[in-house]
Amino acid sequence: MIAIFVQSLLIGYSGAVMPGSLLTYTLDHSLKSGVKAGFLVSLGHSFLELFLVILIFFGFGQYLTTTPAQILIGLGGGLLLVFLGSRMVQDSWRGPAAISLPAAAPPKNRSILLGGALISLANPYFLIWWAVVGLGLIMNAFNAFGFSGVLLFYLGHILADFSWYLLVAWLAGKTRTFLHPKVYRLVIGGLGLCLIGFGVGFCANTLPLIF
Repeated sequence: MIAIFVQSLLIGYSGAVMPGSLLTYTLDHSLKSGVKAGFLVSLGHSFLELFLVILIFFGFGQYLTTTPAQILIGLGGGLLLVFLGSRMVQDSWRGPAAISLPAAAPPKNRSILLGGALISLANPYFLIWWAVVGLGLIMNAFNAFGFSGVLLFYLGHILADFSWYLLVAWLAGKTRTFLHPKVYRLVIGGLGLCLIGFGVGFCANTLPLIF
C-alpha cells in the first residue's frame, strides 16, 4: 500500500510543479493574500479531483475523451482563462493607489476556493489526464487494495498539490513585502497575460476538432 501512496505522490508532483494556469493563479492570489491562498487553491483543486475520482471510478471517464466533450472543455476553459487573465491585466493598469500592497483588499476565501476548482476545470489537459492516466491508476489501486487503495492514491495525489502550492504561496507571500508597487503591477499584468496565453492556446488546440 505504501508503494501506491508514494507512486501517487511522485506522479502528483510531476504535474503540480509544471508551469500552468493553476500555478499562475496561485501566484497572483498569494501576492494578495499570502500563504492562505495556496491552501485555498489546493483545497478547491482537491475537491474537484475528488469529484472526478468518483465519476471516473463509476465509469464516466470515457465520456471526457469524446470529441464533443473535448471541444466543450477546450473552448469553455480557454474562454474562462482569457476572461480571468483580462481581469488581472485590467487590475494592473488601475494605478498604484488601487492595487498597492497596503491598500489592496485581499480576495474573499470563498472566491479563492472556487477559483482553484474553476481554473483546474478550465484546463482541458487536466480532465483528459484524469480520464486516461488517472483512470488506469485508480483501477490499479482498486485491484490491489480495493477502496483503501483508491483512498491512498487520492491522498498521495492531493498531498503533492498541497505541499507544492503552499510552498509557492509562502514564497510569494514573503516576496510581496519587498516589491515596489510598480513592480507589483507589472507582475500582476504579466501573470494575467500568461493566463490569456494559456486560454488562447486551449482554444486554438480545439479548432482542429471542430473543423
